[in-house]
Amino acid sequence: MTANDFRKMALGLPETEERSHMNHPDFRIAGKIFATLAYPDKSWAMVKLTPEQQHYFSKDEPEVFLPVNGAWGRRGATRVNLNAARKETVQKAIQAAWENTAPKTLQKKKN
Repeated sequence: MTANDFRKMALGLPETEERSHMNHPDFRIAGKIFATLAYPDKSWAMVKLTPEQQHYFSKDEPEVFLPVNGAWGRRGATRVNLNAARKETVQKAIQAAWENTAPKTLQKKKN
């Protein structure tokens, strides 16, 4: 899976915009980041999951999903190894991160 694949998936979600944070691309809904690309390098991404979601994604595919170090990781920030990832699984993780971050009013419109 490529960074461009990840970008297309994120930008395919309603009202998502791409910006930059700390010199790498991020994806936001209503001004809040739900995913990033290229940190620590171009082979990685990050999705903001709940700790429970992080547990299950990491358990099912430990070579793809890893908690970010420190407090962010304990809160659900999850690194994604793009080189080892399958598109179907990453799409589910990006969707979950978007839903965790999107305003409830937007989620109701989507459904």
